[in-house]
Amino acid sequence: MRWRNKDVVIGSCVTAPDTHRAIDAVWRIESPRLIAGLARIVRDVGLAEDFAQDALVAALEQWPKSGIPANPGAWLMATAKHRAIDHIRRNTRMERKHEELGRELEAQEMAEPDFNTAIDDNVGDDLLRLVFISCHPVLSTEGRVALTLRLLGGLTTEEIGRAFVVPEPTIAQRIVRAKRTLAEERVPFEVPRGAELVARLSSVLEVIYLIFNEGYSSMAKTVHARKQRITTSV
Repeated sequence: MRWRNKDVVIGSCVTAPDTHRAIDAVWRIESPRLIAGLARIVRDVGLAEDFAQDALVAALEQWPKSGIPANPGAWLMATAKHRAIDHIRRNTRMERKHEELGRELEAQEMAEPDFNTAIDDNVGDDLLRLVFISCHPVLSTEGRVALTLRLLGGLTTEEIGRAFVVPEPTIAQRIVRAKRTLAEERVPFEVPRGAELVARLSSVLEVIYLIFNEGYSSMAKTVHARKQRITTSV
């Protein structure tokens, strides 16, 4: 099955510039699912984004030579999962539960060799968890907005800064602080329930309101399209 984006058709004979445009398009669409799925595995949003970026680098190195795979999203997820497993194996100082996660991942991959099917497993749940983590009240309002646009919207720090008229280094610092806070506070990668769900949902809605109102007037057309993807995730 071919993956299509406008005039770029995955699986057809394309030039190097076409390949890079296709990779960029795939990344914009698949990165939230990749990060969400990896965060469920490694329980760390920062690490999840790092592994997703590693997979992107591998695609930029390999796809121009080997061609774009029929299911690029599955390829990226498989590559990122392998990076996560290697990381867990190398880091002997990690807690024992991380070592167990590595073994569970290996067993899961052996039991599910069809990555075309595996890529869609728990996608909706993973994205919902990522929404609640990015909008966690332990973070500042500015941190929640920046992290949500970065992880779920696929925006660059430059795009976020331009949208909210804030210097790019400031946005980058907010995102770094947000990731560090989530790690230090050991925020669980899960959807809250009961009374906590009501409280946390207000935090999510506040972020969505700010994105669609404060940033609306200065957002470029392509950035606005990505906002719609965030709403779909929610």
